Amino acid sequence: MKYRNVTPRLLTAATALALALSFTALAALCIDQRIPMADTLVYRAEGAAVANGTDLYGFTVTEWQLPATYPPFAAILFVPTTWLPVPALKVVFVVGNVALLALLVRLSCRFAGLPARPPLVIAAVAAGLWLEPVFQTLLFGQINLALVCLVLWDLSRDEEAIGKGFALGVAAGVKLTPAVFILYLLITGRVRAGLTAIASFTGTVLLGALVLPHASVDFWTRRIFETDRVGKAWIVDNQSLQGLFARALHTPEPGPVWALAAALTAVAGLWIARRAASGARGVLVTALTALLVSPISWSHHWVWCVPLLAVLIAEGRHRTAAAVAAVFLARTLWLVPHQGALDLQLPWWQQAWASPYPLLGLALLALAVRHERASVEPVLVPGPRVTAAKESSKRDVSTHPGAA
Repeated sequence: MKYRNVTPRLLTAATALALALSFTALAALCIDQRIPMADTLVYRAEGAAVANGTDLYGFTVTEWQLPATYPPFAAILFVPTTWLPVPALKVVFVVGNVALLALLVRLSCRFAGLPARPPLVIAAVAAGLWLEPVFQTLLFGQINLALVCLVLWDLSRDEEAIGKGFALGVAAGVKLTPAVFILYLLITGRVRAGLTAIASFTGTVLLGALVLPHASVDFWTRRIFETDRVGKAWIVDNQSLQGLFARALHTPEPGPVWALAAALTAVAGLWIARRAASGARGVLVTALTALLVSPISWSHHWVWCVPLLAVLIAEGRHRTAAAVAAVFLARTLWLVPHQGALDLQLPWWQQAWASPYPLLGLALLALAVRHERASVEPVLVPGPRVTAAKESSKRDVSTHPGAA
């Protein structure tokens, strides 16, 4: 009896060692390459602008001349980043993001209906550090993992939970893109949660206006419309539809072609999300839709790959999960020529390598549309065919917890 827990303990210790080795390798790579963590420096500059009363949207920092692009509310939250010297701040961001990845893995397991056993979580974190979106989030010192955790935690709560939607509204107040999930709540009939999210988002705007009135007017009347302020849409870093079409058409302004594709994708994605209602597939389809239609979705924005993989594994689609993981591990976008304007000169056979994430997202949405039209239960990715007789006999059987 006393040896009953030996194997689980050994497994936990082995996975902990794997995580330690994975993190050490990542840290060594960062130190060797002298990774600047540019976004962390931008956040620190935003916090300093608030603390010092200087122009929030008038500065640029780092060798890439990066400006502030988030709403004033986010800049207020960044004030504590000024309390630490830059080296210590970078360490905090790296360690914090690893902890957030662990939290995201746990949330993804709950979201998908998987058991969140310690060895599983630890092993997933050790491997997840090398998924390209997660890896880039750590290298840039980004806040993507924090925002996805807020959204996923809120959306996976019970429908009757007090304050459901509040965290989602806060996430949208920090970075506008999570606001698409407010629309998702409304079109799926969860009006109370949607209105709560709108109220909390409005609160972030009002707080920003109270603390930074001039910056708020500047952002909401001017800066929010300056999409080129975020960066060049045609570089391989941008894994949205606009980036895909810009590179494929060899033009920095894909114009009506991209606009039409984005509109059709938005309609199809929201239609599937509405049919999927409150299930895991509805949330993932909404996330994929937002990433595709956003003018700019940097590769590190695709950290939604973590809950996507969890749902695929939970549904028993292990081959599909392996293929999706391979796409996010391969880093093909960095293998094509992308110095200067070479992104716009790629031959046809390199286009798929340069745009792996939007192509994957489109494929998943196309399969979801096909299966939504062909079956009663919405399906994100293809699975074994079910005959009409079997389907009829299973109508009273509960679906997977993640799709409830």
